[in-house]
Amino acid sequence: MPTIRVELFEGRTPQQKAALAKELTEACVRVLGGNADGIDVIFSDVARHDWATGGVLWSEKAPPKPST
Repeated sequence: MPTIRVELFEGRTPQQKAALAKELTEACVRVLGGNADGIDVIFSDVARHDWATGGVLWSEKAPPKPST
């Protein structure tokens, strides 16, 4: 079965990662079939200074605005 790699900025809690892993696993089982025990989810935390979009490091961009 699949291995899902998730790269995201540092700062997510273990609870958030667990919830995402559960949702991704359930979606794979629903769409692809098989057993949840055969699905791996690997999280890679990336520092904002190690990720650039459009040639600009995320650490140099304005912080995200909070949701209302």
